[in-house]
Amino acid sequence: MSAPETIEAALQRLARLHPKKIDLSLGRIERLLDALGRPQDRLPPVIHIAGTNGKGSTAAFLKAIAEAAGERVHVYTSPHLVRFNERIELCGEIVDDARLADAFARCEAANGEEEITFFEITTAAAFLLFSETPAERVILETGLGGRYDATNVIAEPAATVITPVSLDHKEFLGDSLTAIAGEKAGILKPGVPGIIGPQEPDAMRAIEAAAMRAGAPLTVWDQDYTAYAEHGRMVFEAENMLWDLPLPGLPGAHQIANAAGAVAAARACGLGEKAARDGVGAARWPARLQRLTEGPLADAAKRYGAELWLDGGHNPAAGEALASSIGHLEAAEERPLVLISAFSKNKDAHGYLQYFQGLAGRVIAVTFAGGREGAASAHETADAARRARIPAQTAAGLIEAIHDAADEFENPRILICGSLYLAGEALAMGEGHRPQHTPG
Repeated sequence: MSAPETIEAALQRLARLHPKKIDLSLGRIERLLDALGRPQDRLPPVIHIAGTNGKGSTAAFLKAIAEAAGERVHVYTSPHLVRFNERIELCGEIVDDARLADAFARCEAANGEEEITFFEITTAAAFLLFSETPAERVILETGLGGRYDATNVIAEPAATVITPVSLDHKEFLGDSLTAIAGEKAGILKPGVPGIIGPQEPDAMRAIEAAAMRAGAPLTVWDQDYTAYAEHGRMVFEAENMLWDLPLPGLPGAHQIANAAGAVAAARACGLGEKAARDGVGAARWPARLQRLTEGPLADAAKRYGAELWLDGGHNPAAGEALASSIGHLEAAEERPLVLISAFSKNKDAHGYLQYFQGLAGRVIAVTFAGGREGAASAHETADAARRARIPAQTAAGLIEAIHDAADEFENPRILICGSLYLAGEALAMGEGHRPQHTPG
């Protein structure tokens, strides 16, 4: 008997089913889901999340709150960091290879010879798995945009969430905040509560217009709900009520708003104060200002008395939020800050790095393998840092960059940042293998 096909081989084959990595449309996935018996209609209540920044963190908070209420929860997110399986959680467990391979095979058989993108067919596999595994909740994150994203086939979600919208993926979603927000708002549904996180005025106007057209009632940050840190706690306020909650389990001041959006969505779905109190502080999500304490990178940092942190944010808004959070760390304990950075080719590295001017003593630029858009060269990233008025140099890899940082600065705070793909490589090194590269 031949050995069963590996997930790596299946992913490579799925990537060849459509010539374009991204081709936003609902027609192909609706056709495939029809052939599969419409599993999207047999899911537990869905909370659908779109936005530019904070989607994954919001999903993590929602998962923790729902589980604190005793619910079994499925979660769909993208991209993955190390293994594709991370994208699909079934009742709190990452899907195993056997179940994932079986779902892929059934989706391929149902698709026949038709074209379909990688993200579409893998999303169909997730829906198939969710429909066959009993649970009380599905937390569903869009891949790109909203209106024509493959996840936007859920006719009646329990709630929708739009996290902060900023300029990203302009080549697919539009070149203005208004256009991008309008695409994200495509997940709003008639009569379904829409929870809206902090937005720029142009984005908010586009979301409100989309909600009016859809007939979706909105619950809006700083109008209908808000939250703030006070005396080492998080205070959540909405509709003449106040909940005293723990600080978010994910570090960074920006996580207050993400946690608040999750709490507002949980309330819209009937989950109460105790679940919010037990869940908000318990949330965990990798590569969101994550302290690395184990593995070869952490060991290299420890030898020099350095702190090592990891963050996967990759656009200017994420850079601004991250710089603010690092500023709070600096206020608590001053250390020289060194960024080890890499970016995808289509990302605004200068726009991201400019927020670290005066905060970072050096950028050490590296690159990474794979990634949907491909990586900028280390020299391109170093040039972007210099335009942001931060001294910069290049290194051959992450280990070398840590050594260079420690040679230049005493007991530095080292932050690996700029790309989820770079974050994936850092985490994969700790697990002793390479990350799985996929086109979507």
